[in-house]
Amino acid sequence: MATFDDVELGDHVCWRSDSAAVSPAGVLAYVADGALYGDKIVVVGSAGAVSGLPRAAVPTASVILDLPRTADPDSVLAAVRREARTAAREGYRSVRVLTERVPSAAPGATEELVAQELRLDEFASESNAIVVCAFRPSQWNVPTLDHVAGVHPHEMGIRAERPAFRMYSTGADSWSVDGVIDSECADAFNAAVRATIRYSPRVKLRFDTLDMIDAAGMQALVDAARHLPDRHILVEGANETVRLCWELAGYAATDLPVVMAA
Repeated sequence: MATFDDVELGDHVCWRSDSAAVSPAGVLAYVADGALYGDKIVVVGSAGAVSGLPRAAVPTASVILDLPRTADPDSVLAAVRREARTAAREGYRSVRVLTERVPSAAPGATEELVAQELRLDEFASESNAIVVCAFRPSQWNVPTLDHVAGVHPHEMGIRAERPAFRMYSTGADSWSVDGVIDSECADAFNAAVRATIRYSPRVKLRFDTLDMIDAAGMQALVDAARHLPDRHILVEGANETVRLCWELAGYAATDLPVVMAA
């Protein structure tokens, strides 16, 4: 995506906001469009100012969720969903969620962030909301940014060099994976899959638009499924080459928690 003008209902966007291509004026226009189209603005941030958006510029009808930096994924998502339900009762078309991510040094922070982003993506998909997550690359290490980039179906600003895959919601407990999963992004893919099975013991991955997955990627998938007990992953839509590589690698065994359907 080049600008906020390209953002549509149901989109979940990773905005790398150090880029000069998107200015505070663009953020203001995004907020103003919310009023124009009948969307309610929901700002998630501790200071009331997100990526150059001053608190005074936030419409009075908007909501600022002043959540602590250490808030867990469930509480953040619950707060956003609550505002979406309120917005629907109040007659708004939808909600526009704007949040600036701040790094945390807490143990497991990256895994928690990936889980939160996947659940926000599921929320955007099912509720037709718009969710824009701002990341300032200068504040983050590259591996963490790679992990979060892969679980946003859209990017704006400075694009990530890795990962080369995208994983995004296509319905309840169903996720589409596209692009390429190789040794350089296998860790990010593993983290994304682990995050999905945290909340559901059975998930479906759609590989219809996946171009390639190498040995490291397949091992990452199997390891993720084994990360928690009693998990099951069904892979559908894989092309013939991917299915053949899966079989040749010996992963078609019936005792594995991952099944690749024909």
